[in-house]
Amino acid sequence: MTKAMQQFTSVDQKMPEKRNSHERAKDFGEIYQGFPVPKAAEQSSRCEQCGIPFCHVGCPLNNNIPDWLQLTADGRLEDAFRLSQATNNFPEITGRICPQDRLCEGACVLEQSSHDTVTIGSIEKFLTDTAFENDWVKPIKPSTEKTDSVGIIGAGPAGLAAAEELRRRGFQVHVYDRHDRVGGLLVYGIPNFKLDKEVVERRAKLMKESKINFHLSFEVGRDATLSDLREKHDALLIATGVYKAHGIKVPGNDLGGVVQALDYLITSNRKGLGDSVPSFEDGTLNAKDKNVVVIGGGDTAMDCVRTAIRQGAKSVKCYYRRDRVNMPGSAREVQHAEEEGVEFVWLANPQAFLGEGHVTSVRAVEMHLGIADESGRQTPQPIEGSEFEVEADLVVMALGFAPEDLPKKFGEESLEVTDWGTVTIDDTSKMTSLDGVFAAGDIVRGASLVVWAIRDGREAAEGIRRYIENKTQLAAAS
Repeated sequence: MTKAMQQFTSVDQKMPEKRNSHERAKDFGEIYQGFPVPKAAEQSSRCEQCGIPFCHVGCPLNNNIPDWLQLTADGRLEDAFRLSQATNNFPEITGRICPQDRLCEGACVLEQSSHDTVTIGSIEKFLTDTAFENDWVKPIKPSTEKTDSVGIIGAGPAGLAAAEELRRRGFQVHVYDRHDRVGGLLVYGIPNFKLDKEVVERRAKLMKESKINFHLSFEVGRDATLSDLREKHDALLIATGVYKAHGIKVPGNDLGGVVQALDYLITSNRKGLGDSVPSFEDGTLNAKDKNVVVIGGGDTAMDCVRTAIRQGAKSVKCYYRRDRVNMPGSAREVQHAEEEGVEFVWLANPQAFLGEGHVTSVRAVEMHLGIADESGRQTPQPIEGSEFEVEADLVVMALGFAPEDLPKKFGEESLEVTDWGTVTIDDTSKMTSLDGVFAAGDIVRGASLVVWAIRDGREAAEGIRRYIENKTQLAAAS
């Protein structure tokens, strides 16, 4: 019997149990426990089953959220999982790291009507974790094997999503990545307290069992040129992501102890994976007993401040030049960070990093929000005479990422890029300026969310399928 939905008037919103902030700040374990089955069903029953499902519209993958909430409430968990997996290659990952408060849950009608959103992300995570526990998740077995091969450059979310979609179609898929593990920034950029690495490793194992071929510690431009790979495969997908850190032009930015966010996070994640990491062991990229200042207001900055807390920092401050309302990062992540002891300094911008050879303090200025720029956001302006200093032994710059110079790196100057360095593609086919070479994810749209990378990877896979099948049909006709 179908369970009654629209229970939001009698059932309060409940998130899964969250570990005590003092306890969780001492380790890198995930902070939320899983939903038990009855609680997942109960929370799903709060869904209003709207005529226009704004949660569906607010999700970049257009997940069929109301439908799998209904199935979860009915106890049809395998069906619910199958439906969630139909539009999302990695729901166990997006359920953990998506900023749901800015996407599906933020668009939920209940959230807008002060009844508190359905806990969509937690239920999504519950469904896939339950599926893995019950062996419902199986390796891909295409109905027909094709001889056509596709090379994918990058084993991050865009590349992996495309790899799964192409493998389902029977293509021979080869994924090349510069790192020694599958997952890209899912492994090296996102801390364990948000995404336990076993979750990524579990998915990688499944993909290997699906006969997706991985070539790790393989860097295009060093181990092969783009032209080499084009000769080897029937189509290529560039899904490298963006790794080049944005800097800040202030005095002292070359001092010791002023480091980039990605260097800091990769070092921490490698240490957590059991690797020997000299820059951590010698204290260079270790926050223990240090006064840490993180510059930035996005999710990467949140990852850095919360990592520093767990490494035993003496103090952790986050400086952001706009106010809390205008912060681009997840509000939920800010709350977690504050609970764990991070101090946020809003409307503050660094003017200089001070010290002799190594940073000892940050000089900053207070800001106010002026008139809106062309994007519609108010422009931060310094307040004259408001300068102040704060002690700092480690400064982490979390100001976003830009593309590397791929035409130069790949030895392919004819690869067209935008003024920002992102790869130019045809909006419909997802093909670049090079025949048979496609691109997806952050290398096309700029630094963005994992969920957008998954969507881009899926769309690029469809473009590749059409390209290869059309080419095969033309060859047969001639």
